[in-house]
Amino acid sequence: MINILQSVPLAQYTTFGIGGPADYFVIATSKDELVEAVLYAKANSLPFFILGTGANILIGDKGFRGLVIKNEAKNITIHNAQVTAEGGVIIADVIAKTQQIGLSGFEHYAGIPSTVGGALWQNLHFLSADRTYTEYIGSIVKSAHILQKDATVKEVKADYFEFTYDWSILHKTHEIVLDATFQLKQDDPQTIQKRIEENLKWRNEKHPENAVKTSAGSIFKKLEGYGAGRLIQQVGLSGYKSGGAEVSTKHSNFIINTGNATALDVRNIIDKIQKTITDQLGLVLETEISFIGEF
Repeated sequence: MINILQSVPLAQYTTFGIGGPADYFVIATSKDELVEAVLYAKANSLPFFILGTGANILIGDKGFRGLVIKNEAKNITIHNAQVTAEGGVIIADVIAKTQQIGLSGFEHYAGIPSTVGGALWQNLHFLSADRTYTEYIGSIVKSAHILQKDATVKEVKADYFEFTYDWSILHKTHEIVLDATFQLKQDDPQTIQKRIEENLKWRNEKHPENAVKTSAGSIFKKLEGYGAGRLIQQVGLSGYKSGGAEVSTKHSNFIINTGNATALDVRNIIDKIQKTITDQLGLVLETEISFIGEF
């Protein structure tokens, strides 16, 4: 039985530490509870939003007029080299379980704050530490169970998602991942651990300190042949501030909450960057993060 709460501040559930209250809020601890929460929203004509780790999003200062469903469905099952994880499972937990038993595939995403559901939504990816190739979560997806708009459950294969860079079909359909099955490969646990450490080392060296607690991750999508962070540096906006928000001087595609940033502060910086890049370089930067609620 789900427990619906009212007027819950959302900042505490985001990596940005920004966001006003949700009119209604519930934590779903299983995929059955997730379905129950969605049915509750539909029955009461409430807009709803599925919240994972709270990364890659900016929630408005006025909050969300509807039901926010915090997905904490965390069951993981492993059979041979196939791993099935519910949508609320945190990627770090999958990495820990699979590395211990010598299953390779998830270690490339070490240090990225995402749930399984969020990973499929965005086709989670990581550029290798040696910068020679990109690993996409879509490459190891075998199948998934999704909740469709009519609240029925459907099993789909990997090609259903039409994975591309920073995108899956879920952006169009707004269906919900209940669980997903991944095809991994046997490998030496120590070799996998070494890859994890290499990826974490690279992220720690390149990304701002405490980025997973003070930012939403990369703000802008990369352009073909251009890194967004380098473009922002090129136009002189590294370190640019608005209120409590600041463009990181370590990696300029990150906006940092220095302690009291508002969503409006972040939006002001985003607008400034986009306008300056277009005016000076004739390029258009698109945001990678999603904007949720009222601003």
